Amino acid sequence: MAEMLRRLVSNESLRTLQEKLDCWLKEYNANTCDQNLNFCLELIEQVAKVQGQLFGILTTAAQEGGHNDGVETIKSRLLPWLEASFTAASMGKPVDSRIPSLQDTFDRERDKDSGPRDRDIEQLDSDLNSTRNQLNKVQDELKSLQAQEQARHRGSDGRGSEQRGSSKRSSEQRNADANYEKQLRNLKDEIAVLSGEKSTLRGRSTGSRSPSPDSRSHSRSRSRSGSPSTGMKVRTPSPNRSKLSSVARKAALLSRFSDAYSQARLDAQCLLRRCIDKAETVQRIIYIATVEAFHVAKMAFRHFKIRVRKSLTPSYGGSNDFENAVLDYIICHLDTYDVQSSVNDVIRAMNINPKISFPPEVDFCLLSDFIREICCIAFAMQTLEPPLDIAFGADGEVFNDYKYRRSYDSDFTAPLVLYHVWPALMENDCVIMKGEAVTRRGAFISRSRSPSPIRCALPRF
Repeated sequence: MAEMLRRLVSNESLRTLQEKLDCWLKEYNANTCDQNLNFCLELIEQVAKVQGQLFGILTTAAQEGGHNDGVETIKSRLLPWLEASFTAASMGKPVDSRIPSLQDTFDRERDKDSGPRDRDIEQLDSDLNSTRNQLNKVQDELKSLQAQEQARHRGSDGRGSEQRGSSKRSSEQRNADANYEKQLRNLKDEIAVLSGEKSTLRGRSTGSRSPSPDSRSHSRSRSRSGSPSTGMKVRTPSPNRSKLSSVARKAALLSRFSDAYSQARLDAQCLLRRCIDKAETVQRIIYIATVEAFHVAKMAFRHFKIRVRKSLTPSYGGSNDFENAVLDYIICHLDTYDVQSSVNDVIRAMNINPKISFPPEVDFCLLSDFIREICCIAFAMQTLEPPLDIAFGADGEVFNDYKYRRSYDSDFTAPLVLYHVWPALMENDCVIMKGEAVTRRGAFISRSRSPSPIRCALPRF
């Protein structure tokens, strides 16, 4: 800054300006209008140069003062002068020092408002102090109550441990009795079923050929296998399972489907996140696994129902209750469903799905337990009247608030679905449980996804 001031003094600009002013005053009356204007403009240009140098020195001096030094000086002197200068220049009047500036007006308003503001601050301080006193009293009361509660709990711990031990022993005894009763009922049911089969075979033995030992052994071995056939013995549905109403089975399946969303899905995500960092890819894989599991389970149910029809045709040929008998048989023999085969089909379908790309070392067998649970749920849902199914979902479709809810990280103003997290459960055209989807702007733009070259080589059967 000192160097700039030294240059300004050495240039003697102000002294030269004074000399030009004296010269112009002597020659003003003898000059023409153009000559006087040129003199005036030259002086204005020289004053502007000097003013520019002074403003540069002002800027440098303010910077040397730091962030806060010089602020009051600029506000009290520079700003009022600029205000008066611009106002006078715009109105064509000379600068009048008597005109109040913005700084003067601001100071008067600040002095005027300082009294009520100080009173408000004092009132707030008093309120704050009283509130703090009340809070301290409440905290003291809370500490005393906690001490009393802890003393009471220490006295009741001994009695509580004895009660828990006795209740545990009684609950174990009740569970054992319930297991014995359940086994007894199952045995009685089996005896009733075998008695019914025996009476049926006796009634049909007249005029019929007795089966050979080979056929009987073949029938027994096939009845122990997981799928029915035409050569197996037809077993009457168990009374306990037959009495189980469709409403109760539906409620149980809805509960299992909800648990699969809230717990099994999260467990599967944790397994995949060990190998895949991107959350979107993990959620896509689980959604595709759920959709494929429902598709494979429905196909398995159709094949299973066809085999049951063939096996029950000799016993119920021409009967009006044939379809009910087929459905009752499937309900009673859900445990014979070959779920492992369906799990393998689902994994095979996922390996060639083009929507999910991931490192080749990741194996979808990590999701075997999750896929097995979804397959069992989907297979059992086909035995309901009407059956339950999941809604069709496609990337880039218009978001349907009736079927889905948006995930927490969605753009709630986006109209299109980027991808689905969980399918919606449907009964005909009615939504039983909402699914979950992620919506973002630009979801309709298709993104190129190349499947893994290792998994594309696996065929889908």
